[in-house]
Amino acid sequence: MVVDGGSPEGGPVVILLGPPGVGKGTQGVRLSRDLGWAHVSTGDLLRQARRDRTELGKKAQAFMDGGELVPDGLIIELVREHLAGLDGGRGVVFDGFPRTVPQAEALDRALPDVGRGVDAVVLLEADAETLFKRISGRRSSPNGRVYNIYFDPPAREGVCDETGEPLIHREDDKPDTVRTRLEVYEELTAPLVGYYARTPGLIRRVDGEAGMDEVQNAIRSEIGVDA
Repeated sequence: MVVDGGSPEGGPVVILLGPPGVGKGTQGVRLSRDLGWAHVSTGDLLRQARRDRTELGKKAQAFMDGGELVPDGLIIELVREHLAGLDGGRGVVFDGFPRTVPQAEALDRALPDVGRGVDAVVLLEADAETLFKRISGRRSSPNGRVYNIYFDPPAREGVCDETGEPLIHREDDKPDTVRTRLEVYEELTAPLVGYYARTPGLIRRVDGEAGMDEVQNAIRSEIGVDA
Protein backbone atom coordinates (compact mmCIF):
# COMPACT_ATOMS: atom_id res chain seq x y z
CA MET A 1 0.00 0.00 0.00
CA VAL A 2 1.05 3.64 0.25
CA VAL A 3 4.65 3.66 1.33
CA ASP A 4 5.11 7.06 2.98
CA GLY A 5 2.30 6.40 5.42
CA GLY A 6 0.38 9.18 7.08
CA SER A 7 -2.32 6.92 8.57
CA PRO A 8 -1.09 5.82 12.00
CA GLU A 9 -3.82 3.23 12.55
CA GLY A 10 -6.31 3.14 9.68
CA GLY A 11 -6.00 2.28 6.01
CA PRO A 12 -4.29 4.61 3.52
CA VAL A 13 -5.80 7.95 2.55
CA VAL A 14 -5.19 9.26 -0.97
CA ILE A 15 -6.34 12.64 -2.30
CA LEU A 16 -6.83 13.11 -6.04
CA LEU A 17 -6.03 16.70 -6.94
CA GLY A 18 -6.23 18.49 -10.26
CA PRO A 19 -8.27 20.90 -12.38
CA PRO A 20 -11.76 20.30 -13.80
CA GLY A 21 -11.72 17.88 -16.73
CA VAL A 22 -8.51 16.10 -15.73
CA GLY A 23 -10.31 12.87 -14.83
CA LYS A 24 -10.32 12.79 -11.02
CA GLY A 25 -13.84 11.35 -10.81
CA THR A 26 -13.26 8.60 -13.38
CA GLN A 27 -9.95 7.57 -11.86
CA GLY A 28 -11.21 7.77 -8.27
CA VAL A 29 -14.22 5.55 -8.94
CA ARG A 30 -12.08 2.98 -10.74
CA LEU A 31 -9.41 2.99 -8.04
CA SER A 32 -11.95 2.50 -5.25
CA ARG A 33 -13.88 -0.16 -7.17
CA ASP A 34 -10.85 -2.25 -8.04
CA LEU A 35 -9.14 -1.97 -4.64
CA GLY A 36 -12.25 -2.06 -2.48
CA TRP A 37 -11.47 1.38 -1.09
CA ALA A 38 -14.05 3.96 -0.06
CA HIS A 39 -14.60 6.69 -2.67
CA VAL A 40 -15.33 9.92 -0.83
CA SER A 41 -16.97 12.76 -2.75
CA THR A 42 -18.47 15.49 -0.61
CA GLY A 43 -21.28 15.94 -3.12
CA ASP A 44 -22.23 12.28 -2.64
CA LEU A 45 -21.98 12.63 1.15
CA LEU A 46 -24.28 15.66 1.13
CA ARG A 47 -26.85 13.92 -1.06
CA GLN A 48 -26.78 10.80 1.12
CA ALA A 49 -27.13 12.81 4.35
CA ARG A 50 -30.11 14.66 2.88
CA ARG A 51 -31.77 11.43 1.77
CA ASP A 52 -31.19 9.82 5.18
CA ARG A 53 -32.41 12.96 6.98
CA THR A 54 -29.50 12.80 9.43
CA GLU A 55 -28.92 15.74 11.77
CA LEU A 56 -25.97 16.87 9.66
CA GLY A 57 -28.06 16.38 6.53
CA LYS A 58 -30.82 18.59 7.92
CA LYS A 59 -28.32 21.32 8.77
CA ALA A 60 -26.80 21.14 5.30
CA GLN A 61 -30.27 21.24 3.71
CA ALA A 62 -31.07 24.45 5.58
CA PHE A 63 -28.06 26.19 4.04
CA MET A 64 -28.84 24.88 0.55
CA ASP A 65 -32.50 25.85 0.80
CA GLY A 66 -31.35 29.38 1.61
CA GLY A 67 -29.09 29.45 -1.44
CA GLU A 68 -25.95 29.41 0.71
CA LEU A 69 -22.81 27.30 0.49
CA VAL A 70 -22.54 24.56 3.09
CA PRO A 71 -19.86 25.74 5.56
CA ASP A 72 -16.50 23.98 5.65
CA GLY A 73 -17.05 22.95 9.27
CA LEU A 74 -20.21 21.06 8.38
CA ILE A 75 -18.53 19.39 5.39
CA ILE A 76 -15.68 18.25 7.63
CA GLU A 77 -18.15 16.82 10.14
CA LEU A 78 -19.82 14.84 7.33
CA VAL A 79 -16.42 13.50 6.26
CA ARG A 80 -15.43 12.63 9.83
CA GLU A 81 -18.76 10.85 10.42
CA HIS A 82 -18.40 8.88 7.19
CA LEU A 83 -14.82 7.81 7.91
CA ALA A 84 -15.72 6.79 11.45
CA GLY A 85 -18.28 4.36 10.01
CA LEU A 86 -15.80 2.62 7.71
CA ASP A 87 -13.77 -0.50 8.38
CA GLY A 88 -10.61 0.96 9.88
CA GLY A 89 -8.30 -0.92 7.55
CA ARG A 90 -10.12 0.13 4.39
CA GLY A 91 -8.34 2.60 2.13
CA VAL A 92 -9.96 5.91 1.22
CA VAL A 93 -9.69 7.99 -1.94
CA PHE A 94 -10.89 11.60 -1.83
CA ASP A 95 -12.19 13.00 -5.10
CA GLY A 96 -12.70 16.77 -5.38
CA PHE A 97 -12.03 17.43 -1.71
CA PRO A 98 -10.42 19.39 -0.20
CA ARG A 99 -10.97 22.31 -2.57
CA THR A 100 -9.26 25.05 -0.56
CA VAL A 101 -6.35 25.40 1.85
CA PRO A 102 -8.69 26.02 4.84
CA GLN A 103 -10.52 22.77 3.99
CA ALA A 104 -7.18 20.94 3.81
CA GLU A 105 -6.15 22.34 7.18
CA ALA A 106 -9.48 21.26 8.70
CA LEU A 107 -9.15 17.79 7.18
CA ASP A 108 -5.66 17.43 8.66
CA ARG A 109 -7.07 18.24 12.08
CA ALA A 110 -10.00 15.82 11.69
CA LEU A 111 -8.24 12.73 10.29
CA PRO A 112 -6.29 11.79 13.44
CA ASP A 113 -9.62 11.54 15.30
CA VAL A 114 -10.41 8.47 13.16
CA GLY A 115 -6.87 7.07 13.16
CA ARG A 116 -6.05 8.40 9.71
CA GLY A 117 -3.71 10.80 7.98
CA VAL A 118 -3.05 11.83 4.37
CA ASP A 119 -0.66 9.31 2.81
CA ALA A 120 -0.45 10.66 -0.74
CA VAL A 121 -1.76 13.52 -2.86
CA VAL A 122 -1.89 12.52 -6.52
CA LEU A 123 -1.78 15.61 -8.73
CA LEU A 124 -3.25 14.90 -12.18
CA GLU A 125 -1.84 17.43 -14.65
CA ALA A 126 -2.99 18.49 -18.11
CA ASP A 127 -2.56 21.42 -20.47
CA ALA A 128 -5.19 24.16 -20.06
CA GLU A 129 -6.24 23.94 -23.72
CA THR A 130 -6.74 20.18 -23.43
CA LEU A 131 -8.89 20.66 -20.34
CA PHE A 132 -10.95 23.34 -22.07
CA LYS A 133 -11.63 21.04 -25.04
CA ARG A 134 -12.40 18.04 -22.80
CA ILE A 135 -15.12 19.95 -20.96
CA SER A 136 -16.50 22.41 -23.53
CA GLY A 137 -16.50 19.72 -26.22
CA ARG A 138 -18.83 17.39 -24.31
CA ARG A 139 -22.19 16.62 -25.88
CA SER A 140 -24.67 14.30 -24.16
CA SER A 141 -27.30 12.02 -25.64
CA PRO A 142 -30.61 11.47 -23.78
CA ASN A 143 -29.61 7.78 -23.57
CA GLY A 144 -26.57 8.68 -21.47
CA ARG A 145 -23.83 8.39 -24.06
CA VAL A 146 -21.32 11.24 -24.00
CA TYR A 147 -19.44 12.46 -27.07
CA ASN A 148 -16.71 15.06 -27.48
CA ILE A 149 -16.65 17.18 -30.61
CA TYR A 150 -12.84 17.36 -30.47
CA PHE A 151 -11.84 13.85 -29.39
CA ASP A 152 -14.86 11.55 -29.96
CA PRO A 153 -17.38 13.25 -32.26
CA PRO A 154 -20.63 11.70 -33.47
CA ALA A 155 -20.84 10.59 -37.10
CA ARG A 156 -23.33 13.41 -37.78
CA GLU A 157 -22.79 16.71 -36.08
CA GLY A 158 -25.18 17.31 -33.17
CA VAL A 159 -26.93 13.92 -33.43
CA CYS A 160 -26.52 10.72 -31.39
CA ASP A 161 -25.17 7.82 -33.45
CA GLU A 162 -27.34 5.32 -31.58
CA THR A 163 -30.71 7.06 -31.25
CA GLY A 164 -30.65 9.86 -33.82
CA GLU A 165 -31.74 12.31 -31.11
CA PRO A 166 -30.25 15.81 -30.79
CA LEU A 167 -27.25 16.04 -28.48
CA ILE A 168 -27.33 18.29 -25.43
CA HIS A 169 -24.65 20.83 -24.50
CA ARG A 170 -24.98 21.25 -20.72
CA GLU A 171 -24.76 24.73 -19.24
CA ASP A 172 -21.83 23.61 -17.07
CA ASP A 173 -19.94 22.62 -20.22
CA LYS A 174 -20.43 25.83 -22.21
CA PRO A 175 -17.25 27.81 -22.95
CA ASP A 176 -17.84 30.79 -20.64
CA THR A 177 -18.75 28.51 -17.74
CA VAL A 178 -15.72 26.30 -18.38
CA ARG A 179 -13.38 29.31 -18.34
CA THR A 180 -14.89 30.39 -15.03
CA ARG A 181 -14.49 26.91 -13.55
CA LEU A 182 -10.82 26.80 -14.57
CA GLU A 183 -10.23 30.30 -13.17
CA VAL A 184 -11.85 29.34 -9.85
CA TYR A 185 -9.61 26.27 -9.67
CA GLU A 186 -6.50 28.37 -10.19
CA GLU A 187 -7.58 30.88 -7.56
CA LEU A 188 -8.91 28.57 -4.83
CA THR A 189 -7.70 25.01 -5.37
CA ALA A 190 -4.30 25.21 -7.08
CA PRO A 191 -2.72 26.66 -3.89
CA LEU A 192 -3.25 23.20 -2.36
CA VAL A 193 -0.21 22.05 -4.35
CA GLY A 194 1.99 24.38 -2.33
CA TYR A 195 0.25 23.41 0.90
CA TYR A 196 0.84 19.69 0.46
CA ALA A 197 4.33 20.18 -1.02
CA ARG A 198 5.47 21.33 2.41
CA THR A 199 5.49 17.64 3.37
CA PRO A 200 8.34 16.02 1.39
CA GLY A 201 7.21 13.17 -0.85
CA LEU A 202 3.48 13.70 -0.27
CA ILE A 203 2.67 14.98 -3.78
CA ARG A 204 2.86 12.48 -6.64
CA ARG A 205 2.54 13.95 -10.15
CA VAL A 206 0.75 12.03 -12.92
CA ASP A 207 0.22 12.99 -16.57
CA GLY A 208 -3.55 13.38 -16.87
CA GLU A 209 -3.37 13.60 -20.67
CA ALA A 210 -2.42 9.94 -21.07
CA GLY A 211 -5.02 7.27 -21.79
CA MET A 212 -7.35 6.22 -18.97
CA ASP A 213 -5.57 2.91 -18.38
CA GLU A 214 -2.16 4.57 -18.40
CA VAL A 215 -3.31 7.19 -15.89
CA GLN A 216 -4.80 4.53 -13.61
CA ASN A 217 -1.63 2.46 -13.72
CA ALA A 218 0.51 5.54 -13.02
CA ILE A 219 -1.63 6.42 -10.00
CA ARG A 220 -1.29 2.91 -8.60
CA SER A 221 2.45 2.94 -9.18
CA GLU A 222 2.77 6.27 -7.37
CA ILE A 223 0.83 5.09 -4.33
CA GLY A 224 2.45 1.69 -4.18
CA VAL A 225 -0.32 -0.71 -5.16
CA ASP A 226 -0.32 -3.30 -7.91
CA ALA A 227 -1.29 -1.98 -11.34
